[in-house]
Amino acid sequence: MTISQAEKAATLRALHEGSTPFIIANAWDGGSARILAALGFPALATSSGASAGVLGRLDGRMAREEALAQARIIVAATDLPVSADLENGFGDAPETVAETIRLAAETGLVGGSIEDATGNPDRPLYDLSHAVERIAAAVEAARALPFPFTLTARAEVFLRGKPDLEDVIRRLQAYEDAGADVLFAPGLPDLAAVQAVCAAVSKPVNFMVGIPGKSFTVTELTQAGVRRISLATSLYRAAMTGLLEAAREIRDGGTFGFLDHILTSSEMNQYLRPDGR
Repeated sequence: MTISQAEKAATLRALHEGSTPFIIANAWDGGSARILAALGFPALATSSGASAGVLGRLDGRMAREEALAQARIIVAATDLPVSADLENGFGDAPETVAETIRLAAETGLVGGSIEDATGNPDRPLYDLSHAVERIAAAVEAARALPFPFTLTARAEVFLRGKPDLEDVIRRLQAYEDAGADVLFAPGLPDLAAVQAVCAAVSKPVNFMVGIPGKSFTVTELTQAGVRRISLATSLYRAAMTGLLEAAREIRDGGTFGFLDHILTSSEMNQYLRPDGR
């Protein structure tokens, strides 16, 4: 690849400063990364759920080394900037989160998200003071890098059974004060909530598409103030839906009609060849 990590980092940062939101498409392997790049998406992200699915596991069941190994494959597949879903930093301690940011940078990543979910169902969210310490440690590690690593702070309130918009806003404002570059609250229930979040902070807000009934159009999200749109596991699930439908046709009907509406090997190769030929 011909684009340096510093150049990728600058590109990702500039995308957040545009007048309209951009879509950061979530890839799960080198092939999906190549296809998304060929289709013109300006940046890529990993998805913890899709990455776990590739290994036959549930979301949240990957070790840090495994997540970064997959991220390294995606980074190597294209010249696009890549940001990673780094879950909760793979540990509770701020020092662990900081080390995760440093290791992410070593893989070629130029951005990453840290969430405030503990992974413990009995205590699903970190206390705000500890959550802020973790984001502050991530920010410090990111600022020590020789390029502008874009750090996203995630407030997981709505995904963890606690639908409290005031708590979301309080957490995102605290993460902004701690130095996060992008703010993110997955699972917001409606456009009014999205607009309230965007109005309450000054840093760019990421919106996650992927939940039926809670995924809005680019036009609607633009009007609400969103600056970045991510796709979570939705593209991976779309691909797996195709797999299921084809496999069920073979198993249940003994037919192969799916062949009439899928990419041919030649068409697929057009996306996988680095030169597009």
